[in-house]
Amino acid sequence: MRVLITGATGLVGEAIVAKMHGLGVAVNYLTTRKSKIVHNEDYRGFYWNPSLREIDMDCFDGVDRIINLAGATISKKWTATYKKEVLLSRLQSIQTLKAGLDRVDSSKISALVSASAIGIYPSSYSTLYTEEETAVDQSFLGEVVEAWENEIDTLDTFGFPVAKLRIGLVLSSSGGALPKMATPIKYYMGAAFGTGEQWQSWVQIQDLARMFVFCVTNKLEGTYNAVAPNPVTNSKLTSELAKVLKRPLLLPNVPKFAMQWIVGEMAYLLFASQRVSSKRIEEEGFEFRYPNICKALESLYVKDEKTQSDFTDFTKKYA
Repeated sequence: MRVLITGATGLVGEAIVAKMHGLGVAVNYLTTRKSKIVHNEDYRGFYWNPSLREIDMDCFDGVDRIINLAGATISKKWTATYKKEVLLSRLQSIQTLKAGLDRVDSSKISALVSASAIGIYPSSYSTLYTEEETAVDQSFLGEVVEAWENEIDTLDTFGFPVAKLRIGLVLSSSGGALPKMATPIKYYMGAAFGTGEQWQSWVQIQDLARMFVFCVTNKLEGTYNAVAPNPVTNSKLTSELAKVLKRPLLLPNVPKFAMQWIVGEMAYLLFASQRVSSKRIEEEGFEFRYPNICKALESLYVKDEKTQSDFTDFTKKYA
């Protein structure tokens, strides 16, 4: 098996590549930065520019599965210009990938898995969302994810199974939101946001990487929530992170208007509440290594070999 990955050099992409190599699977990857192109036996880079519909067709050589992670980060200030980039980066990546598949023998592709996001679900303190939910959050993020998934669905015409993983808050000590939460806590400046009662559906990065591998290996089809089985409130997440970092929480909760003043519309990410179910992916046979927030955070911040990610059991089960 050789997998083509878009966004392979990002936080989640690097974790997936490591898992693939752990299984002995070779990776081709597409990047918009020529400086990141390397050509090794099991890791071959190719240039693309989705905004111009450019793609190196050699990227499909030997490939029988595809993972799509491409898209500009949402963790930058949401100016009108950047909001357009967030949307177009996702749509144009799918469109360019589709144009490339139109030019090769797509019958050799046996599965495609694309990233999506739980931001499509309306903010709610009481609803437990499953993949059957049809309502879309009336926010910028909801609009982006809906358009993104509609574009992904156009790949169904090729005949191979297409799966969408709606990703929640990714927990990693190497990047993403968690280090930004941890830094003020380390300096005794940590606090929950707003009421702290908003639900946060999270996933430890190693479980997320394993989930992508699981879906593309087993050729799953349809939509799956890529979140751990036990969502927590913002207050719970903040307090558990403080415990792991061995710091007290001394400050009152940060009011919504303060964060809106600091980061603008992007503050929505801190106060939206989405309690999301992982039941469907578990029914497919996926087993979480980090189902609970305590162990997930310990695996990232406690330097104990017993709590570090170990891929041995997974490779034995799914290789």
